[in-house]
Amino acid sequence: MTLKVYNTKSRMVEEFSPSHGNRVYMFVCGPTVYDHSHIGHARTYLAYDIIARYLRAKRYSVFYLMNITDIDDKIIKKANELGQDPLALADDFRRDFLQDMLSLGIDRVNLYAKASDHIPEIIAQILTLVQKQFAYQVDGDIFFDVSKFPNYGRLSGQDINQLIKHRIDLDPSKKNVVDFALWKSQKPGEPAWDSPWGKGRPGWHIEDTAITTTYFGPSYDLHGGGLDLIFPHHEAEIAQAEAATGKEPLVKYWIHSGLLTISGARMGKSMGNFITIKDVLLRHDAEALRLYYAASHYRSQLEFDEKHIAQAEQVLERIRTVYNEFRSLSATAKPESSLQTDATRRIICEAKIEFDEAMDDDFNTPRALAAMIGFAKSIEPYANSALSKEAIIDVLGQFSYFGNVFGILQSKETTTERAFEKLLSMILSIRDEARKKGDWLTSDNIRDTLRDLGVVIEDSAKGVRWHLKPVVEDSA
Repeated sequence: MTLKVYNTKSRMVEEFSPSHGNRVYMFVCGPTVYDHSHIGHARTYLAYDIIARYLRAKRYSVFYLMNITDIDDKIIKKANELGQDPLALADDFRRDFLQDMLSLGIDRVNLYAKASDHIPEIIAQILTLVQKQFAYQVDGDIFFDVSKFPNYGRLSGQDINQLIKHRIDLDPSKKNVVDFALWKSQKPGEPAWDSPWGKGRPGWHIEDTAITTTYFGPSYDLHGGGLDLIFPHHEAEIAQAEAATGKEPLVKYWIHSGLLTISGARMGKSMGNFITIKDVLLRHDAEALRLYYAASHYRSQLEFDEKHIAQAEQVLERIRTVYNEFRSLSATAKPESSLQTDATRRIICEAKIEFDEAMDDDFNTPRALAAMIGFAKSIEPYANSALSKEAIIDVLGQFSYFGNVFGILQSKETTTERAFEKLLSMILSIRDEARKKGDWLTSDNIRDTLRDLGVVIEDSAKGVRWHLKPVVEDSA
């Protein structure tokens, strides 16, 4: 099966073919760290986490890079309001962001690159643009001259002449209203670095291209971000990088995720209508939030509704229940073949084909989610059958495949918990041997001792199962 993705640049669904064979260079615009991350960020970064997971499931070697904007007007403004150092404030929120990502199970990013760690690369790229006459200096500021780059506007489908004609800009020093800052001269109270143009700091757009060309070179495979970044941010990235390197395209596939709205308005820090990731995770399971977002296509706009997260929790619990039923069976299953093995293999094969076809269709997670739910429903009756060890392992392997792509059913077991399961499996094997020998006294003693310890053993014609007794707290 061939993966196809919707390319914003061509406005077409295209076959995915990385430039370097099996290797995929993937960049996603990261946050500007001046406040706590909100669930709009969660929607974006969970979408690209699933994309990275699926690419790796297809055996691509993915280098996933994300920048952290820790130098920006918004950060400086917030720091001044709080009387803090801007870089220290940004670093606090950077750590906060990374913790939120871990809480959401987003762990497929290979490198989070801070803008402040790449000042030499940023200055070098600006110097190149000045030398090639794509940029000009006004006092201590450097601007990119959009009129020198004919392809500006191609990604967003905008006419540069119309932009120049209709846009209003308060900065009279620029040649054109759409020209954008590459370097900003230092103002009182702002962080600054030495440069050929005096002390100052980088503009927003140049940070990303300096970072990507450092790690990926002049061209790479996949660039992701929210729809709101297409113009002017991504247009500026293309102009800067292609003008500086002389190579095109900067990006082979531009992928953009839809926005999250709340009460019909886009959620954002600047809008003041955001809900933090931390607040939502106090009320809901992180894996349920992942399923909630996966139930909508990554390119669609989504209206946030907490009731739907609760529904996703019910779906997640149902899948977990079936998965755990087969996990408990695996401890006591016999290796002999079973008449049910062919049936379970057919269910596994059909579900995987359906799942992969959905994901290969521009990462269609709603259809893939339906395939996973259908698999859990179809396979559940076989948890009550005398399945072979091989069949159970196959079923668990398919759950694991789905779970790894969606980032659910991820093991949160501690070393102690894993040791407990291994020890229990050994004890149940000893009990099984005693039963075969007719040593009912030993068998019953093991069962009763385990029950006293909170482990309930159930014997049936179809094998042995166990579960932990629920803990009832003393209300006194």
